[in-house]
Amino acid sequence: MAKLISKTYGDALFELAVEKNKVDVLFEEIGQLKGVLSENDEFGRLMNHPKIIKEEKIRVAKNVFEGRISDELLGFITIIISKDRYKDIDAILDYFIAEVKRYKGIGVATVTTAVPLKEEQCKKIEQKLLDTTQYTTMEMHYDLDKSLIGGMVVRIGDRVVDSSIKTKLNELQKELLKVQL
Repeated sequence: MAKLISKTYGDALFELAVEKNKVDVLFEEIGQLKGVLSENDEFGRLMNHPKIIKEEKIRVAKNVFEGRISDELLGFITIIISKDRYKDIDAILDYFIAEVKRYKGIGVATVTTAVPLKEEQCKKIEQKLLDTTQYTTMEMHYDLDKSLIGGMVVRIGDRVVDSSIKTKLNELQKELLKVQL
């Protein structure tokens, strides 16, 4: 259900951004807004409090954000509040950000290795991903996981390429367990 809500509202915001030719502006604003909201838990608690009426929540949101964010984004926030969807705002904004990245051809990849990679290795991996995908640019994230032993795991969206030694050993173990003597 939450995924459907974030998609519905995220798509509406994305369509508005494209229609008003404000994709870049809203993308930047939403990135900053997510930071502000994550630093201010009290605001979220206020917006989600069941005993505070919607009109009061909208008035507070307007007092806080008016003149600081675009009218489109402020209007969107007031719609979310009026529809009792503020609890889903993080998922909605994340969906919007993902849609803008897809629209602009930006891929998001997470590369997990057992040891830190050198800068030249990172550049080669990024270039290989650009060559083998439809993306024009890549947003790279690097993680360490010593349990991989060696190799790497690359994730782009819901696709995973796992060439880690840990996985290869697990597969070998499964094959060996199938062998009957």
